[in-house]
Amino acid sequence: MKKKAELVFTFLKLPLDFLALLGSGLLAYFIRYQQDIQEIRPIIFNLPFEKYLTIILIISASWLIFFGLSGLYKFTNRKITDELSRIFLACSTGMTAVIIYMFFIREYFSSRFIVLTAWILSIVFVSIIRLIIRKMQTYCLSHNIGNHNVVIFGANADSQAILQTLKKEKDLGYRVIAHFGQVDETVFDELEKLHEEQTIDEILQADSNISRAHSIQLLNFANSHNIIFKYAAGQFEARTTNVEVHMISGVPIVEIRKTKLDGWGKICKRLLDLILSSILIIVFSPLMLLITILIKIENKGPAIYFNERVTSKNKKFNTYKFRSMYSKFCIGEQFARYTDQAAALKVEQQLIAEKSKRLGPVYKVLNDPRRTRIGRLLEKTSLDELPQFFNVWLGNMSLVGPRPHQAREVDKYEDYQRHVLDIKPGVTGLAQISGRSDLDFDEEVKLDSYYIEN
Repeated sequence: MKKKAELVFTFLKLPLDFLALLGSGLLAYFIRYQQDIQEIRPIIFNLPFEKYLTIILIISASWLIFFGLSGLYKFTNRKITDELSRIFLACSTGMTAVIIYMFFIREYFSSRFIVLTAWILSIVFVSIIRLIIRKMQTYCLSHNIGNHNVVIFGANADSQAILQTLKKEKDLGYRVIAHFGQVDETVFDELEKLHEEQTIDEILQADSNISRAHSIQLLNFANSHNIIFKYAAGQFEARTTNVEVHMISGVPIVEIRKTKLDGWGKICKRLLDLILSSILIIVFSPLMLLITILIKIENKGPAIYFNERVTSKNKKFNTYKFRSMYSKFCIGEQFARYTDQAAALKVEQQLIAEKSKRLGPVYKVLNDPRRTRIGRLLEKTSLDELPQFFNVWLGNMSLVGPRPHQAREVDKYEDYQRHVLDIKPGVTGLAQISGRSDLDFDEEVKLDSYYIEN
């Protein structure tokens, strides 16, 4: 997964590039209208500032498309010369497009000075912005902000070359926290301890001579702990279509990507969640107020139930749901004053043993006698989950994704089932629209995994 610092810096390039392009266009206009310039070359055209501002806003926004096509918004650490050449190419392509457009619409614009000056200034301004961003990123990386904690496996020449490169070139964004020459059974205990103490972000198998069995063990460890796994190309076939190739010290490194919802996908999904959840909260607020009143009338206690669930990277958070049970049966700190928690937990475990209809670690109690009358309606219509729009707005859930489960359920997951923890849980998901609780957990995992990968 991309670090927050990577996401922030890459996202900032978009508005800053727009401002740089807008600033270069405006400055070109004001330079042309300077008295000294007019004395050298008098103005013979009529271009009001209001009209010019509209044009330059449209052009600046359009040029961002060329920037994207030139690869200037990819999550890739490039050499400064490569980035500057791409800026030159994108700005030149954008200016060429403007000139071609003016030619075809037959709009005569005689100020070649503004066109030429704006083109030069756009290259200069965008380059300066990118240099500042690179300096800020380098500073952050040198202070271990946004670095990926990586563990390297391998004892061959490629492994040593990669190790030295990552230690020397801090701006690549890696911090080597351990290096193992070989893989044996004792290594995994050390990895477990290291992950608890420092949090491993990536495991890099740089030696293609490591056995297939040990490679699969490393991959399974990475999957079960939500760690990125990379390996030297040629070691074994890709296990998924989501692969990305990086070059380090001339060695091709293949990353198995857990999901396409990373990088810009993650940014766009978060923006969409924020906008849509805000709209949905406003639209459903009268209904949520009515439900709150009905719950309070039928049974005393909080109307909103805080239910602890596990999100990506095994972090815990509270989902917000309308309370559908009598307070005396609810489990959680907020209900400690209304019920005997030990007794409520015992009742729940008994009901799970007798009435749960789902196979696997996740339970679903049929005809739950603990539900209130309004609670049965809420559960049947899924209206009890309306408050989760606030979870989406706060950022610990998404509108679409795997359903979050309780810690005691997650503890019973098989290693391959932990794939559903790779992204934020959702209010709804592919499994929910394909059968909901009628599906076995294995079937739910398959559907959620398909969504995550595709």
